[in-house]
Amino acid sequence: MKAVGIIGTGMYVPERILTNHDLEKMVDTNDEWIVTRTGIRERHIAAENQATSDLAHEAAVRALESAKLKPEDVELIIVATITPDMFFPSTACILQDRLGARRAAAFDLSAACSGFIYSLATAVSMLKSGMYRNALVVGAECLSRITDYTDRNTCILFGDGAGAVVLGEVPEGRGFLSFELGADGSGGPLLNIAGGGSRLPASADTVESKAHYIRMAGNEVFKFAVRIMGSAAEEALRKAGIDKKDVDLLVPHQANIRIIQAALGRLELPEEKCMINLDRYGNASAASIPIALAEAVEQGRVREGDCLVLVGFGGGLTWGASVLIW
Repeated sequence: MKAVGIIGTGMYVPERILTNHDLEKMVDTNDEWIVTRTGIRERHIAAENQATSDLAHEAAVRALESAKLKPEDVELIIVATITPDMFFPSTACILQDRLGARRAAAFDLSAACSGFIYSLATAVSMLKSGMYRNALVVGAECLSRITDYTDRNTCILFGDGAGAVVLGEVPEGRGFLSFELGADGSGGPLLNIAGGGSRLPASADTVESKAHYIRMAGNEVFKFAVRIMGSAAEEALRKAGIDKKDVDLLVPHQANIRIIQAALGRLELPEEKCMINLDRYGNASAASIPIALAEAVEQGRVREGDCLVLVGFGGGLTWGASVLIW
């Protein structure tokens, strides 16, 4: 089976910035409290006329330019998101049409903040099998649309944005070496949006009860994340046959600085070997890892031959990790 890796990256965040000081005027919180507990200082918020597909399109165009591919060359599009433009058609189909990628199969994948890793695993498997030659994988979210800005426990966390990668054949010994995916559905009630689906369809009552907003049992999710981020990364490294001391860069889901620090401790990695940008973007769910990866590439922190570990966790509960050689 051919080696498959990342041949292009791109990212986009909306212009509007919501700072901690802005939030101080909206809910009972303060900058010091938010920074101390999360590491977040600001986040980007989509304009009223922007939807998830708009953010995804900007990131996708940049990734295709980076890969030196035209939209008509793309054979597969996967968009990881929990904030699609609508139930259907998929955001991936909307993106396919806007890009003009007429030859591409397209679908969305929902695994919350783990969605980008799940999507990578899906696309890489299809490319390795020979089903497709290349793929565009996008993590994109408009979390501001599902955030309750009267709930100080959640509104401080989330931001909007999109990150994209183009996958294709790379030289032998490079590209993705392993994936570790997992789920624990019993933890679903810890992080969810109850309203809007077939179990609790949209109604005046669901709107009044704020059932269409994110609800999270923060302490329980935190404990789960601290445990799973490090263990998932370790398992992916074991599958790849690579020692953690040989990791050049960790690109984690940007949810909370204390969770990231716990993962670094478990992997025995110094902070300079970790891409951290949650102070500027907050938690962008499925978009956080591809945004961080694209920034790392732009900043020259990723060099040919480097060993990267991508790892995340999210609602479901889900988790995912991957090891690749750049």
